[in-house]
Amino acid sequence: MEFHKKTVWTVAAAAFAVLAGYWGLQNLTLLGGALRAMVSLIAPFLLGCAVAFILNVPMRAVERRMGTDKRTAKLRRPVAFVLTLALVSGILALASLVIVPSLGEAVSSVSQQAQAFFTRLPEMLTTLETRLPELKTALQGLDIEWTDLSAKALELLRDLGERLVNTGVGGVLGGMSFVGSVVSGVSTFFIGLVFAVYLLLQKEKLGRQIRQILYALLPERAADQILSVADLANRTFSNFLSGQCLEAVILGSLFIVIMPIFKMPYAVLVGVTVALTALIPIVGAFIGCAVGAVLILLVNPVQALLFIVLFLVIQQIEGNLIYPHVVGSSVGLPSIWVLVAVILGGKLMGILGMLVFIPLCSVLYALFRQYVKDRLAERKIPPSKLRPQPPQAPPPAPPIQKRPPKSGKGKIPKA
Repeated sequence: MEFHKKTVWTVAAAAFAVLAGYWGLQNLTLLGGALRAMVSLIAPFLLGCAVAFILNVPMRAVERRMGTDKRTAKLRRPVAFVLTLALVSGILALASLVIVPSLGEAVSSVSQQAQAFFTRLPEMLTTLETRLPELKTALQGLDIEWTDLSAKALELLRDLGERLVNTGVGGVLGGMSFVGSVVSGVSTFFIGLVFAVYLLLQKEKLGRQIRQILYALLPERAADQILSVADLANRTFSNFLSGQCLEAVILGSLFIVIMPIFKMPYAVLVGVTVALTALIPIVGAFIGCAVGAVLILLVNPVQALLFIVLFLVIQQIEGNLIYPHVVGSSVGLPSIWVLVAVILGGKLMGILGMLVFIPLCSVLYALFRQYVKDRLAERKIPPSKLRPQPPQAPPPAPPIQKRPPKSGKGKIPKA
């Protein structure tokens, strides 16, 4: 009877899955709208989970430094949270203090160059005025229908005016939509921040509740496997975040140290910008390169070209040596698979895919490696077969045997 009941439930579940898949294929538009609505509904909570996960890495280190005294156990978590917020806010404030004055200096340089341009403008107009007779003579030699040309110009101006009017109406509607999106984004951020605070202050309690739910609803072995994979993912993503920050600091420091050697301006600004943008794997530093090249171009175009060459050299060193070893070792992923994960993540999901695919591939790599080890242990494969055998030297050639000299019997003597 028990077997019959399990069979019925299995058949019913399979039939339901087939019907649900068929309905989803027939209603892709409706299903996509429902998924987008669900994602927008849970977006604040997803953002809160992401913020809590990022802040938990330094917060956990601060808690370890505070010791395990039972008398201060109740105060340890709030104090660690406040110190973590102060640390992160201080880093962001320090970056802004470096970037904002340098940007002001760059804007001042642009304004000075604009003033110099307008100072030279009368001289340029005088030169142009001396060449106007030559231009007039050249135009008279051309066969141009000025009446048709003026009519086409008026028609072009009329079309341009109509487009500007339509754009103005659309711009008002677009502005209203932009304001609505900004308000929605700000509210989503604050809801996510409050949710992150709750997660960080109550993470042990939430972890205990999740464990209770898993063991209550799933078999013990399945619950153990889920918790083991979750622990591996947590450690991998935390190590990846730490390694990414370390790599960004190293890359920014290289620019801050090397640029003054070649007497390039804005060394600190470019270094901090590159460090911030380098949090995006592989391609983020190119954004900092574009900003630095534009800033240096305003001062000295030759140095801007030299900066691009310097960036390409440092990027090759960082991309082939520093990044795969620092980030790859932090997540337990070989260097070649780090590059593969970045390429695949960028192709599928853009910048977010680059940030997610490296630790995700590390988790899959660790699980598959453990599976392979278990299978080899079950099949009792000897370790000698798992190592590539060194190429064997070819056997020595047999010695060349000398032929014995022929006897002189039977030979006819020479005359």
